[in-house]
Amino acid sequence: MSRVWFSEELETVATFWRVYRRDGITLGLTTHDGDLWFDGVLHRAAPGMMPSAIRRSADFEPDSAEVEGALAHGSITAADLAAGRFDGARVVIGLIDWKNMDSFVLYRGAIGTVSEEGGKFSATLVSRKAELQRDPVPRTSPTCRAAFCGQGCNLSAARFTHAANVTAVDADTNTVMVDGTFDLGLLAGGELCWLDGPLAGTRSPISGAGAGDLTLSAPLEMAPSGLQRVVLREGCDRTVTTCAERFGNAVNFRGEPYLPGNDLIARYPAAP
Repeated sequence: MSRVWFSEELETVATFWRVYRRDGITLGLTTHDGDLWFDGVLHRAAPGMMPSAIRRSADFEPDSAEVEGALAHGSITAADLAAGRFDGARVVIGLIDWKNMDSFVLYRGAIGTVSEEGGKFSATLVSRKAELQRDPVPRTSPTCRAAFCGQGCNLSAARFTHAANVTAVDADTNTVMVDGTFDLGLLAGGELCWLDGPLAGTRSPISGAGAGDLTLSAPLEMAPSGLQRVVLREGCDRTVTTCAERFGNAVNFRGEPYLPGNDLIARYPAAP
């Protein structure tokens, strides 16, 4: 029989948060005045965190919730928030009985937007029901709709991934110099994953490649110094020509490159 929470006048109940970041790091926090270990995760005491009202509905409208707190705990810093380490992270919010370790999940979702002001942060959460608003019917497009080396593309990511080192960073031009024996031109449209330094665990899209350097799509929040290990993923321009000639993967191309577009309707008839 499931437990009925808050049925007694005095209960040993606290709130907990569990954050699964996209870089593989899991954080656990609780409003209890001591650390709690349950579900294989150590939940650090963070009494400064406050949950707002969690609104749950029986229809298909997404449930909403927010979390506010002070940047007092070492696991949540302004630098990590600015670097986007918490963007899109999965979140679980629930109740924990710190005496017998019974727990109950109230909310599951993901972090939508995060803001920081005056030493405090606030995060807007998006519930799992928001996925129901996604249109399951694919639209036609001349380019491939599948993510490179993802579902539908079916190519092995290991074939197009390279280990390298960033030897220098030019913040003015937003370029990084890398070493390696592979063709840097193949990296345009790909991404760079940082393994060392203050950016470890974050990813930077690559917009262009030159002779020994790569241009990143977005400016770096903090420019690392010294030798930094990175993992480079090649890019794809999503055209059927590249898919067939470079990758030999035209059978998995998720697009309609030869489908007539709206411009065909607007054409005038040609005189004989």
